[in-house]
Amino acid sequence: MTAGTTPSPHSPLVSRPGRLALVIGDLCELHGPVTGVVELPHRMVWLPAPDRRFDLGDPYDLTRVYEIVLREAVRFDELRTWLDGATLALLWPHLLLPRGVRLAWEQRHPRLAVLRAAA
Repeated sequence: MTAGTTPSPHSPLVSRPGRLALVIGDLCELHGPVTGVVELPHRMVWLPAPDRRFDLGDPYDLTRVYEIVLREAVRFDELRTWLDGATLALLWPHLLLPRGVRLAWEQRHPRLAVLRAAA
């Protein structure tokens, strides 16, 4: 794809129509929070502030944060801010993600595909 072109909504690596999936180069770059309560930005979760808060100690909330950030991130700093590499690897087989997001991450990080196949 050349600069300035919009990805086809049928491209296998889109997170949503018109937007390519964003993938970090190295999982070791991801040092986001692993405990506590986090509040995702309104841009990622279009809900009032209390409903954008997630308790990372709750398995459902933790999984939800990872699914939202992987689907909605548009800048690498968002991935670095909200995701943790080791936690991502643990959750990977259980995350409900758009096909393009899963494919893009597994192409860049084949270990994730192995983890999903082993689950």
